[in-house]
Amino acid sequence: MTDPIVIDSPLSRAVIVQGEVLRICIYRLEKDTKWTLEVVDEQSTSTVWDHSFDTEEAALAEALQAFEEEGVASFRQKTVH
Repeated sequence: MTDPIVIDSPLSRAVIVQGEVLRICIYRLEKDTKWTLEVVDEQSTSTVWDHSFDTEEAALAEALQAFEEEGVASFRQKTVH
């Protein structure tokens, strides 16, 4: 059995929020049409949303909105969105 092919969005990026670098990772499996959103902080703590997105743009908008509303602290606590 071959490993699934993961498609990374070109919208994935690192951003600085409240002085900390957070990586926004947007990806999907090759045969899937929905996008997964994951945010990784400087301590390599990963937060993955429990729902997927129809577009990579929607996933990016969700991450940016979460940063604005919740700040960095909520991502250190491994919250699920």
